[in-house]
Amino acid sequence: MNGADTAWIIVATALVLFMTLPGLALFYGGLVRARNVLSVFMHVYAIACLMSVLWFIIGYSIAFGDGGAYWGGLGKMFLGGITADTVSGTLPEVLFFAFQMTFAIITPALIVGAYVERIGFGFVLLFSGLWMVLVYAPVTHWIWGGGFLSDGGIFGAVGVKDFAGGVVVHETAGIAALVIAVMLGQRKHKTTPPHNPGYVMIGAAMLWVGWFGFNGGSQLAADGGAAMALTVTHLSAATASLTWALWEKVKYGKASLVGIVTGTIAGLASITPASGFVTPVQALIIGAIAGIGCQEAVNLVRNKIGVDDTLDVFAVHGVGGIFGTIMIAAFGAGSWTAQLGTLAIVGVFTLVVSVALAKLVALITPLRVYLETETNGLDLSVHGERAYDHSS
Repeated sequence: MNGADTAWIIVATALVLFMTLPGLALFYGGLVRARNVLSVFMHVYAIACLMSVLWFIIGYSIAFGDGGAYWGGLGKMFLGGITADTVSGTLPEVLFFAFQMTFAIITPALIVGAYVERIGFGFVLLFSGLWMVLVYAPVTHWIWGGGFLSDGGIFGAVGVKDFAGGVVVHETAGIAALVIAVMLGQRKHKTTPPHNPGYVMIGAAMLWVGWFGFNGGSQLAADGGAAMALTVTHLSAATASLTWALWEKVKYGKASLVGIVTGTIAGLASITPASGFVTPVQALIIGAIAGIGCQEAVNLVRNKIGVDDTLDVFAVHGVGGIFGTIMIAAFGAGSWTAQLGTLAIVGVFTLVVSVALAKLVALITPLRVYLETETNGLDLSVHGERAYDHSS
């Protein structure tokens, strides 16, 4: 057990939780109508609570248990056999559990952005819980838990390279978000502008700071590798923010606050899988492309295909994570076969299971709220509270 590594991962764990609570909640909450902001906060907060309990009960065991190539088994349910003295690498295993728990929290929370303003609260909780256990945890095992996509698996000695979750977090969340958005259909008030761009900026800034723990912590050590991951993360985010704003200015004549901070998230999502494998110059390239590429993906999904992925989860997180995973191979830090093959396998698996889960859960609890509830806003209709006057 290494004291410096332990201290850093304790900090990183707090930083990643900070990304969801309050970062993601504010980022998403500012983008919706005023009458739905509390419902967004509720979704993110409740998911954080539920995923924590489920990760403790079974998720961690499936992801990091001592099972076979496809799942970790049930041996570590309820942290069975793990004490304060149990070691994972140079860390207390209970700390490794807690660090990975924050990833299991934020991944289904990312999906929230696809369905806000029209989703049933019961559906949110049941789908998110089942999805984390049946999609996120198995994929985590395949890639980070010694499963069949990692080193020594189906791609030979060198398996897929995914430093902090381009596939595990962003591709899975992005595809699930697209599935729910398609099944839900369009919002009735889709053209209403964000009610509080200031919330959006504050939330994005919190995400940016928290991402240092997300990517830097994934080194699982307090060393130069963690420092480099943190540095390239920052450079990609800064560059993508600028290129997004520049592209907005070129296309629309104005660069918006919501636009530049969305570019930040695109740069962060894109560098996530590559943050342990690329140089600062390569991070600059990834960010520069992500700022424009993810913006065009937003236009494609929203305007060309016509899918109402409300807060552009697939276009920003999904496309960003996939792009960053491919760039690992483009820069020679991973094999094309392993990177592309893993994206295909995980993509198909996530798509199929997400569709099946959504259809199953919709039989148990309503997928979409009534039209009157949607019109009046979910805050008062579903949760009995309001943050703003309903005339806004």
